[in-house]
Amino acid sequence: MADSSPFAIPYKLPGGPYRISMAENEAVCGAVGASPRPAGRAHPIFFYIATQNGMGITVGELFDLCRFDPADGPLMVSTRAAFHQPIRTETDYVVSGEIIGLTRKPSRTFGAVDLLEFVLRLTAPNGEAVVECVNAWVLPRKAAA
Repeated sequence: MADSSPFAIPYKLPGGPYRISMAENEAVCGAVGASPRPAGRAHPIFFYIATQNGMGITVGELFDLCRFDPADGPLMVSTRAAFHQPIRTETDYVVSGEIIGLTRKPSRTFGAVDLLEFVLRLTAPNGEAVVECVNAWVLPRKAAA
């Protein structure tokens, strides 16, 4: 497996703040058919929503960093989360993260792909870890095939 990264790994993402309002939580709960949780607890799906929205760049900008054209069909292949405490509404969280891998691999389907792996963390105002999310995407490299 060859490193195909145009930048040094790990690559720190800008990160930023994220706050889940009660209204946003109620909307998400309604969309997934869940009742709002008691005592200001946000729906657990915010492990993904909050970290993606607070990572400091868009998914398009993430692809630009990797020199990848989204028209080539990126595939999200996995996401895993480690919860350290419940996610809450009306809390000023900080999102941080980094790209931890961009590795070229052969593919019978695509010819060549890059496996993009990045970790995002949601941290409470007191600095305690709330959740860590590791995402993996396959980026088909049609030109490298």
